[in-house]
Amino acid sequence: MPAVTPEMSSANEAGQPVTRRSSWAEAAAAADATKPSRAPSAAASGSPAGLVHAQPAQQPIASVPAAPASVPSPAAGETASQAAEPTSDAPAEAPSFRRSRPTVADAIAESPMPDFISSPGLFVKEQKPRPVGGFRGALYKLTAGAWNLGPGPKQRQEDELGRRISRQLQGSYNTAILSLKGGIGKTSTTVGVGLTLAEYRGDAPCAIDANPDSGDLVERALGEGIYQQSSPRTITDLLENIESIDSLTALARYMHHAGRLHLIAGEQDPEVSDSLTAEEYLRIRKLISSYYSVALTDCGTGVTHNAMSGILQSADNLVIAAGYAVSGAKRARSTLQWLASHGYEDLARNAIVVITDKDEVSSRVDKDAIEEHLSGICRELIAVPHDRGVADGDLVTLDVLKPETRRAYKEIAAAIVDGYR
Repeated sequence: MPAVTPEMSSANEAGQPVTRRSSWAEAAAAADATKPSRAPSAAASGSPAGLVHAQPAQQPIASVPAAPASVPSPAAGETASQAAEPTSDAPAEAPSFRRSRPTVADAIAESPMPDFISSPGLFVKEQKPRPVGGFRGALYKLTAGAWNLGPGPKQRQEDELGRRISRQLQGSYNTAILSLKGGIGKTSTTVGVGLTLAEYRGDAPCAIDANPDSGDLVERALGEGIYQQSSPRTITDLLENIESIDSLTALARYMHHAGRLHLIAGEQDPEVSDSLTAEEYLRIRKLISSYYSVALTDCGTGVTHNAMSGILQSADNLVIAAGYAVSGAKRARSTLQWLASHGYEDLARNAIVVITDKDEVSSRVDKDAIEEHLSGICRELIAVPHDRGVADGDLVTLDVLKPETRRAYKEIAAAIVDGYR
């Protein structure tokens, strides 16, 4: 019986084309590729036992690597299946390789995910603030930033005041600034603090002139000449058209602007200046609260005029203006006592007393004694030094004020915002 060579296949018997192999290596590779789907046994197929394996109908020859020329062809009498089967020494399946140490991917998966939002300092080195002024600032400027000692104690205090003033607020708040006597720095404090709030806050503040005695809040903020040249709209005009105002653009027609400080002028006509009622003020306050987070109200002198009950009802904190005089200290104390005994105890307890040295009192006045007399009955007491930019009763601008005066206004503004809870 002739031997079956790799060139002969039982596929010829089944009517299939014969796939010729050029070498023993090609036959072995083809046999290995068809192991998962071996042909039926010889008994089931009727083929001679152990002669051939069924090959795929369209096995591309190009996919089988060429064998070295030194590999011998199968000997006579050796079937193709016997030649194709691997030796018993070769393992049936290569063992899987397992790492004894964790991979980098495993370490990353097991490590906690860093918080890129709340902890940016984990990835970016914090930059030291730039010093301004003094020896530290001069050294920083001289070395082009190579030597940065950071801000000194004074600058750190100024930065902290700015942070307190610029604190983000949720809602709208109102501070009433009042006194029992005129000419002691009430309106100048309103303007100075309002300009300071406008300088540091991201949202523009609003100041309302509710003084029944022909208040001059806008004149002190803009200057007499500019105010007279502008459209002289007042709080009375705003009340007459308040129902038609439904946007900040419409409201701006009745306001004046000193930089980023927005102002509502008081009534200048003596016949109607004292006609503002509590209900009318509350309507204005409701309108302002829709567009401004911080409002200052210049209340004028006294606490018993018509609009005062509406002002106190809507106020979140108070600034009591006083002067360096025995009578001024007594009036400020009397104001706080009146508030506490008329249902405004919280406002009195959290009030800020501002003592302005407007007239540059003589050395005979014991300033320390006056401050001590008032400090125990309010939340905070702040002194404003004598300054020609305030005492002249004309335009108040931050650029011409002394550094000590500007710092006092910063302290007042910070204390006001601290009271908004």
